[in-house]
Amino acid sequence: MSNEEKILALLEAQGKTLEEHGRMLAGLQQDVSGLKEDVSVLKEDVSGLKEDVSGLKEDVSGLKEDVSVLKEDVSGLKEDVSVLKEDVSGLKEDVAGLKEDVAGLQETVTRVALTQENVVLPRLDLLAEGHTLLQETLATKEQVAVLEEEIAIQKGINNSVSRRLAKLEKAQ
Repeated sequence: MSNEEKILALLEAQGKTLEEHGRMLAGLQQDVSGLKEDVSVLKEDVSGLKEDVSGLKEDVSGLKEDVSVLKEDVSGLKEDVSVLKEDVSGLKEDVAGLKEDVAGLQETVTRVALTQENVVLPRLDLLAEGHTLLQETLATKEQVAVLEEEIAIQKGINNSVSRRLAKLEKAQ
């Protein structure tokens, strides 16, 4: 083979290689084009994810604020519960004191009841008997009125007799 034939053969081989490389390049271009589309989709997905993350950050920020408010509320509630516990403790002491007072009052009422039964009621009975006796022995209003009339008459007679006696004494 001559040099020309060798060169032609080489050129032909080179042409085939170039054609093959061209096909490969076309395939690679298609792959790159597909990758570009994939990257474009990924960029859109990343953009969406960034928006989602931004929204989540806002949500977390809001949640942090809410948790802070809840902590303050819980702190206030704890203080209120503490005050209520103190109040309940005070009420328990008051109730214990009231129970002692009621026990003392029950004892006093029992003593008063016994005194009433053993002393006051018998004396009231005696007083009622004495009152009944007085009513039986005292004059009625009508009797008193009659006696008052008789006394008035007696006074008149006594005055008249006293005057006559005084005249007689003068006359002597």
